[in-house]
Amino acid sequence: MKRPNILILYSDQQRWDALGANGNGEIKTPNLDALAARGVNFSRCFVQNPVCMPSRISMFSGRYPSGLGITHMGVPVPVEVMTLPRILKQYGYRTANIGKLHFLPHANREHRMPHPTYGFDHLEVADEPGVYEDAYRAWVRRRAPEQMDKISAGIPPMTRVWQRAMGFDDGIAHRGDPEGRRDFEGGLPFAADEELTFSAFVGEQTSEFIRSAGAAPFFCVAGFYSPHAPWIAPQKYLDLYDPAALSLPSYPPAIDAQRPQKPEAQFSDAQLGRAKQGYYAMISELDHYVGRVLETLEACGKADDTIVVFTSDHGEWLGDHLRFGKGYPADDAVSRVPLIIAAPGGRPGQFCQDIVEAVDIAPTLLELAGIQIPPFMQGDSLAGIIEFGESGQKQVALTEGSRWKCLRTGAYRYLIHDDGEEMLWDMDVDPGEYHNVAGSDEYAGALAECRRLLLRRLLQIERPLPRAWTY
Repeated sequence: MKRPNILILYSDQQRWDALGANGNGEIKTPNLDALAARGVNFSRCFVQNPVCMPSRISMFSGRYPSGLGITHMGVPVPVEVMTLPRILKQYGYRTANIGKLHFLPHANREHRMPHPTYGFDHLEVADEPGVYEDAYRAWVRRRAPEQMDKISAGIPPMTRVWQRAMGFDDGIAHRGDPEGRRDFEGGLPFAADEELTFSAFVGEQTSEFIRSAGAAPFFCVAGFYSPHAPWIAPQKYLDLYDPAALSLPSYPPAIDAQRPQKPEAQFSDAQLGRAKQGYYAMISELDHYVGRVLETLEACGKADDTIVVFTSDHGEWLGDHLRFGKGYPADDAVSRVPLIIAAPGGRPGQFCQDIVEAVDIAPTLLELAGIQIPPFMQGDSLAGIIEFGESGQKQVALTEGSRWKCLRTGAYRYLIHDDGEEMLWDMDVDPGEYHNVAGSDEYAGALAECRRLLLRRLLQIERPLPRAWTY
């Protein structure tokens, strides 16, 4: 059989509702909306960890973070972990990752050194825009060496600590505070030419990989950095949005009263508008390069033979709960992400509201490629939904971190810590998850049911090693 190509368009820190196809009337994402119209749009997809590194290796391996032993940041992915590209290589796929991968900590290493392959034949790894001497910098240096001092998003604080400890100076100018950048102040214009952004790098190099692909099927990950903060985009994308006209988070009165009124202060109306402007601008630029990549697929005659996936590694609070960024307690703003899968032979235009998980993506792609799903994978294939419109069987999504686990059902989010503390949110009454009702007698039955569902899910995902014989 001729196996399909597989293209994963992977954004970073994109919440599920930051997409026109998911009902957002403010954001401009025409190419992603068109992709959703020709594929399946899974509107309730949840990641298995609310920060980058654990979430990414969970998706690429089809295993939960606890099964991998990677439940927090800063843990290098062991080189022997069986990843999706490593499996696909055994079936003749040429595999590539272009842009962000984040299987290794990036603040304390030499980025000129060759990266472990993790099953990829072709690696152009770049973790942060212009911060390190990586594939993105090399690309810009080749195209416009005179603009090298204009592309850095700014030094992350822990990178500055490592550089000073090692006596390292890369000789490049970096945006913002020399002690470490501040990520959440609002939208900022990209200082170099607009065709030199990180998204442009990922889009162009992904298109080049597709054009150069031969007869063998390919598996390619386009690892965009957008819309991860700091929110830097070419001015023309910032100009798409008036920060004063954008909607603000809906706060309960007690939370709203805590917000400052000075326009320059964080979480003021003005600052929230500026933040959303920058966030949306990065997504609109990403959407533009998604369109360019999909045009390349079409021009090369590969569109009808390619499974296209669009998703993100986690979301962003974007001012909800008076927070920016992502992490614990894994509420919907940071654990619920877009997921679009357009596959040859799939049923176009489906809007699926079943609960699915990022850990389901790897087994789904294997089944769609006609490859058996290894028994160690813990996700469930979505191929039946994509090809036949079947209803999913999953009742819950599991997100987990170090010493806590979180369960999302259709109506509730339940969280338990290792000391026994429990939290419960009624998503129908309180979709913003501001009121913990775990201590309310009215919710005693719901609390007990969530405990039962969590225990059942943990039992379902156990994957003991297979025995060789009866004893």
